[in-house]
Amino acid sequence: MNKLFVRILMGLVAIFLALGLFSMLVLNLTNNVREEHYWHDLLLPYYAFLSENPALLDSVSLPVGLIYQEFNADLYSRNTRIRLQSDQLVVNLTDSSISSEKLFYVHQRDELKNDPLMRVMSLVSERGGSQVFSFMAWLVKSNIEGLVKQFDVDSDEFSLAIKGLESEFYITIKPVSVSKSIDSAFILDGLVNADFVKVQADDVITLYVRLNSGEVYELVILKPYSPVSYLVVVFLALCGIFSIALLAFSFVQSFDRRIRTIETAASRISRGELEARVTCAGEEDAISRLGVSFNSMADHIQRLMYVQKEMIHAVSHELRTPVARIRFGVQMIEDCQNPESVQKQVKGIDGDIQELDELIDEILTYARLEQGGPVLAFQQADVAAIVSQVVLEQSTDKPEIEIVAEFKEGSDVWKESEIEIRYIHRSIQNLVGNARRYADAKVKVICSFDSEACRIDVEDDGPGIPEDQWESVFTPFARLDDSRTRSSGGYGLGLSIVRRILYWHGGQAFLGRSNMGGAKFSLVWPRKQNT
Repeated sequence: MNKLFVRILMGLVAIFLALGLFSMLVLNLTNNVREEHYWHDLLLPYYAFLSENPALLDSVSLPVGLIYQEFNADLYSRNTRIRLQSDQLVVNLTDSSISSEKLFYVHQRDELKNDPLMRVMSLVSERGGSQVFSFMAWLVKSNIEGLVKQFDVDSDEFSLAIKGLESEFYITIKPVSVSKSIDSAFILDGLVNADFVKVQADDVITLYVRLNSGEVYELVILKPYSPVSYLVVVFLALCGIFSIALLAFSFVQSFDRRIRTIETAASRISRGELEARVTCAGEEDAISRLGVSFNSMADHIQRLMYVQKEMIHAVSHELRTPVARIRFGVQMIEDCQNPESVQKQVKGIDGDIQELDELIDEILTYARLEQGGPVLAFQQADVAAIVSQVVLEQSTDKPEIEIVAEFKEGSDVWKESEIEIRYIHRSIQNLVGNARRYADAKVKVICSFDSEACRIDVEDDGPGIPEDQWESVFTPFARLDDSRTRSSGGYGLGLSIVRRILYWHGGQAFLGRSNMGGAKFSLVWPRKQNT
């Protein structure tokens, strides 16, 4: 069990590690896509503003690496070209930089208003660098400077214009007093040496810009981009491996426990406890199906052992009588003085040998049918013709008994069936022979065939069989009288053979009461075999 558990666990861990590597690749791709979308959403409002105000680019010298040039389609891949011409912002991420590009129409000179040019504006920044934020700070600062010149900073118009900028750039803009700021020294030093100061906290990015008038404004932008950590994947992988280990251990324990019950039952059967069985209650799974198959096998073994025991007992009894008669006949031959007496004893011995030969044939036939099933050569055959042949044969042997065959109306259409001809012939012959032996005057063979099944009923007008013995007549070596002489007929195997033949044809043989007063034996089997 431990080895099995280790193997299953190793296999599951290997699968999980493979899935873990695949998950890391997917996570890396997801982080790249998320980061690209982050920068796209962050920069789109600024590019949109410049697209609507292209003159701003021509009139102001930008403090960042913002490139503004004519569009050359040969410089771009097909996908990028299509995205640019569809008025989309394109963001490309590499290991070292972030580049963003936007295409729009501009007029180079007033006299060329009807001949616009396509210009592309691109910003390239080191990954984690400040050029992108410098561009954003410069653009917002330029707009605030314009509003300061246009409105009084204390007026309602200025406040409304600031709110409009906030809505347009998706940021929060407010003036601050540097002298009262916690980081005033840091911010002041930064604003002396640069156009803006970036402060990144855990949940926001804040830019500080100083206007030409000396006022400082605080621009609260977005949450900083935060990729999913690989430690999360590792943690989830460890949790998954631990969970899989628990599930595998639980599965193997249950598997081992149920297999041990089958092993215990097999050991009991090997010790001779043939009644041992496996409890198959529970869910329908492979172990339950194995248990059902095991119980079926155990039932078959128990039946074979019982049949073997009964057969040995009955055979020893059946053989004793003809062997004793043969021995007696040999002794009588030694004492006979005339040829007539010797001939009589020899004839009797020959009859006893014939009886032994028939008995051995019956025993072998029954054993062949009982123990695992013979190899049956099914073929399409005319059952009505077989019945007619049997009736003719039996009528010849005992003409004083009337034997007739009746075919139900419409049976001729379905008289052909897939059967083993030799065995079906023997079954019908056995039943008709038994009926002829016990009938007073008449035996009737009634055949009814349809599209699904064939049925043959053999009835006689004899004394019949008591209902409480209907099943026992199919038991091997069972006879209703105590006589063991040849005159009683048979060895008690005929009906057992008939039932086994019908079993291997997928049908059944059973006994009932005839309207004629005697017994009624019936054979029923499907016309088509499921082979």
